Amino acid sequence: MRNLDRPLARRAVIKGAGLGLIAGGLGDALPMQSAAAATAEGDEIWSSEHWARKGDIPLWMYRKRLGAPKAGEPSRPVLFFVHGSSVSSRVFDLNVPGHGEYSLMNEFARYGFDCWTMDHENYGRSGRTSGNSDIASGVEDLKAGVEIVARETGRQKFHFLGESSGALRAGAYAMVAPERADRLVFAAFTYKGEGSPTLTKRAEQLAYYRTHNLRKRDRDMIRSIATRDKPGTSDPAAVEALADAELQFGDQVPTGTYLDMTANLPLVHPEKVLSPVLLVRGEHDGIATVADLEEFFNLLPNGDRQFVILPGTAHSVALATNRELFWHVTRAFLTMPTPIAT
Repeated sequence: MRNLDRPLARRAVIKGAGLGLIAGGLGDALPMQSAAAATAEGDEIWSSEHWARKGDIPLWMYRKRLGAPKAGEPSRPVLFFVHGSSVSSRVFDLNVPGHGEYSLMNEFARYGFDCWTMDHENYGRSGRTSGNSDIASGVEDLKAGVEIVARETGRQKFHFLGESSGALRAGAYAMVAPERADRLVFAAFTYKGEGSPTLTKRAEQLAYYRTHNLRKRDRDMIRSIATRDKPGTSDPAAVEALADAELQFGDQVPTGTYLDMTANLPLVHPEKVLSPVLLVRGEHDGIATVADLEEFFNLLPNGDRQFVILPGTAHSVALATNRELFWHVTRAFLTMPTPIAT
């Protein structure tokens, strides 16, 4: 496809294999290193925990890959997962016995990636403060976290995958640290939020978000992540497993990202995102309209960009029954061959 400097036409949507795919041309793609998908047979998934520090605040980090690191071996491409507003990094490493694989970290480790994630300030195992953990705070978390990743892997650039407000965190980080950002996957992203039913409903509590740094996040709220747009697009067992994992950290989470998404959009300015970008939207996701995402897509400066709409999927692509569609398009994007310059 060419002429990507022109607005995206509806007829540019390609229907194939059940996916609505808007694929960007590759003529201006940045050079990238292919995934080291070939690993020794029989390697088991190895994991380790790490701590970053943002000033006095400890930030918990987690790593998974096939096999423990060995001296002298080539480094593997790093994929850094960035969580959203209502859950911690547990969403990327979920265990749902008897219901198939739900751990994105396991799956992408098997693909040959060195997978990392972190709990942002006031989430999961990370330190608790009186702050509201807004998007700007998340950017500072990522600045601290990537230094640990660079030290442990020897890499200087990393792929980032963010879901919902995690995509906003990842995008905002990529604006200020383009030298660290390789390929970016924004799932359940929102640009200006215009016409979003989810954000319209959320804005009814704007006064509360302005005056409180924490909000209630109980089991019913976690369930609503998977049911508010279209019930049936996620397995209830997966949602219950996520609630079990999250509620060990309490029934409250910060308000900062909710405040940002209802009062301060846009937070990610496409003209400042220089990396290749994959936008992934669930067919039924109420966080952003197709028009909102098309506007963002058309303003991205890098010709290496794609916009994919996943059928039968709502807000959380990580929890979706059709999550393997998300794995497929993400893996394809992250392992794109380096284009021949023309």
